[in-house]
Amino acid sequence: MIENTLNKSAGKALSVKQKVMAENKKPSRTEISEYGEFGLIRHLTESFAPRNHSTVRAVGDDAAVLDMDGKLTLVSTDLLLEGIHFDLSYFPLKHLGYKAVAVNISDICAMNGVARQVTVSLGISNRFSVEALETFYAGVKQACDEYGVDLVGGDTSSSVQGMVISVTAIGEVDKDRVVYRSGARVGDLVCVTGYLGDAYVGLQILEREKRIFQEHPDVQPELKGNELFLERFFHPVIRTETIQLFADAHVVPTAMIDLSDGLASDLMHIGKASGVGAYIEEAGVPIRTETQLKIIEEFRMDPITVALHGGEDYELLFTVSPKDLDKVKLLPNLFIAGEITPAADGFKLHTKGGNIHDLKAQGWRHF
Repeated sequence: MIENTLNKSAGKALSVKQKVMAENKKPSRTEISEYGEFGLIRHLTESFAPRNHSTVRAVGDDAAVLDMDGKLTLVSTDLLLEGIHFDLSYFPLKHLGYKAVAVNISDICAMNGVARQVTVSLGISNRFSVEALETFYAGVKQACDEYGVDLVGGDTSSSVQGMVISVTAIGEVDKDRVVYRSGARVGDLVCVTGYLGDAYVGLQILEREKRIFQEHPDVQPELKGNELFLERFFHPVIRTETIQLFADAHVVPTAMIDLSDGLASDLMHIGKASGVGAYIEEAGVPIRTETQLKIIEEFRMDPITVALHGGEDYELLFTVSPKDLDKVKLLPNLFIAGEITPAADGFKLHTKGGNIHDLKAQGWRHF
């Protein structure tokens, strides 16, 4: 009897000890960098299934797609953090306000849609004056005026980590004209809407002048003669007119994405979503002659490397069926850069010298 009681007490004590040890045991930790930006998004949202019939496409594309019993509604949102996405030591607030809105409009274009509204939310510290925020919103207004969108809302909050910007763009597209990343098929042509590498050069110029100023505060930045590159960095050209050209030519791309992370990385986003591979012809990648000279002479880099991995171009990368070749080749500012191939072929670069290299995703990484 006494022995049973002792055994029960010992068992109870053991279970309590095990419970305490379990509570004190540190949980396993996975670094965000193991997933990367898109892997993290997939991991965090894979258990979310749409419940409403109006949700046509949720997480995983450039914008969500909602069916409002007519046209499809497109919704895209972007978060910009000071010190990560922009540097206020050389990024004027007006240009920042413009670009924050413009790049979200680009996401709507990437779905073959037209942006109609935006919301802008800010996290700010007391180092920003009302006048500074007025300057930022002057840039927001410039973008809204230029692309015909309405500012319909937003929010402001205090921030102790620098400036935080959140923009949501809302647009629309006909049901039979919406384009996803997942529609590319073997044999489709890979096309780009404009020149690549200019924005990256602009960023490198700004970073170089920042370093010089930090080392020699009495030296003024030397920006003269670099207006083209700075303009392309601060004011990317959003290809809203291309969407209208597609409509006028009765062309619907099979897949599309905007070039924010670099041609190689964004092509792989299309390839992964579509289950295909692709090759790019070096001769087909559009790079201005003056951009090539600047990259080679001042930065000692290979122009094709910059065009493939530089990012910040916000041109449209899209694929079209070969049957639409005659329509596409007549459109202005469009370049045929390659072709979609079977997934087993991977992603390749065909150089001007006749060599074939594997493409790697070396563009912007968030984590």
